[in-house]
Amino acid sequence: MSDYGTYETIDGRPALRFERSFPHPVEKVWSAVTQPAELAHWFPAEVEVDLRKGGKMRFTFTDGVFPPSEGEVLELDPPRLFEFKWGDEVLRAEVEPAGEGALLRFTHFLAEREQGARDAAGWHVCLGELEKHLAGKPAVAPTSEMTDELRQLYKDYEERGTPTGAPMPS
Repeated sequence: MSDYGTYETIDGRPALRFERSFPHPVEKVWSAVTQPAELAHWFPAEVEVDLRKGGKMRFTFTDGVFPPSEGEVLELDPPRLFEFKWGDEVLRAEVEPAGEGALLRFTHFLAEREQGARDAAGWHVCLGELEKHLAGKPAVAPTSEMTDELRQLYKDYEERGTPTGAPMPS
């Protein structure tokens, strides 16, 4: 299984899909994708969530690059499914047992297809940070190397045919 996500059209909407296997129990992965204190280690924004279907969410970028935004829990079936709206987009995390560990299927339904390569590069890095967090390794503060990694991943996704055109944040 490749760490690279795929660009797809799902129900007529552009989407990115990632699959990651973790040698950790489903409950640990579920906690990492639903609990704000766990999300803080890998998710690109600080998250506040009323973890119930219809519960409100708030996303805050601690670096102030983007203004805070709102969301809502659309589907919740612990410890299997967490789907939420973030602005105009929908993110879906599905967790299932896989051997001695868990499989995470992470899908981002994009507002615009041109976001494909940019957002794929970003989630690629974030999911790598999730993997480190689950393994007990400390989070990495953003560095110029991370920016270089994002640019290279953007090129990699572009070469894989993922749509481009959305501006990269500086």
